Amino acid sequence: MELRHLRYFLAVAETRNFTQAAARCYVAQSALSQQIARLEKDVGATLFSRTSRSVRLTAAGELLRPLARRILADVDNAQAALDALAGLRRGRLRLGLVQTMAVPFDMVEVLADYRVRHPGVDLGVSNAPSSEMADAVLAGGLDLAVVGLAGDQVPDGLDHRTLGSGPLVVVVPGEHPLADRDAVGLADLPDSHPLIRFTRGSGLGRQVEAAFARAGVDAGRHFEVGQIRDMIRLAARGVGVTVVPRSAVVGPGSVMGLDTADGLPLGARMLRLTDPEAVHHVCVVFDGTRLAPAAEAFLDVLGQHAGDR
Repeated sequence: MELRHLRYFLAVAETRNFTQAAARCYVAQSALSQQIARLEKDVGATLFSRTSRSVRLTAAGELLRPLARRILADVDNAQAALDALAGLRRGRLRLGLVQTMAVPFDMVEVLADYRVRHPGVDLGVSNAPSSEMADAVLAGGLDLAVVGLAGDQVPDGLDHRTLGSGPLVVVVPGEHPLADRDAVGLADLPDSHPLIRFTRGSGLGRQVEAAFARAGVDAGRHFEVGQIRDMIRLAARGVGVTVVPRSAVVGPGSVMGLDTADGLPLGARMLRLTDPEAVHHVCVVFDGTRLAPAAEAFLDVLGQHAGDR
């Protein structure tokens, strides 16, 4: 079994298309098909179920996919460790980053500082729901991830460091019946405005669901949005109400930018929640048994920024 065969296998597994996988790997489709066939012969099992319309992983393919990711990640880490013998002059860091930061420092400054200290490291930043990013770290697809999870929500097999936490707040349109209050309970929200919720599988989504459960009420009508900035803007337009971290509205982790008044779009109101347990947690997750030098260096920079506050 050759490493390039595993790379070809993962390209097909991710694209579910031999033509696209060949283009990604910069090889001819016929050559890629031949190498996949050779891999299947080596492992003694069919890895893909192929028809004229679709490409699907077989049971053997599903079993091999996470193993192949870990093998290739270990090879990359080994190369990075050898490079590190002469100093961290090059390498690769694959970082997952949650949208909102309930931390007292600016992640943009962390990234910029890291880049200045280690300009030879190729840095790739991706965003997905927190649970998906944590699973990607476990599978070797990411080196580490800053996620919106509490420590007890981190998957087994991963290490974590808590970075911060902050309260959840409710954002309502200006004409909402509760807009003149400073604080509300989730049980106080009427059904007249649906809940604008974040993508399922996210740490924020779990924390909001837990808050509604503690209040003993159902979230009622809702729809999902994949960008927290859009959730806040939709609430301001009267489409519904939303529950977001306070750090998404004000502070260094704000997603709203400079085109707002007091951190909110015009017409919106931010209300405190009376539930003291309605908190957004943020931590960094990683596999301490297989941490590449580039990832270790990022944890050092991250720790320095966290310790400065």
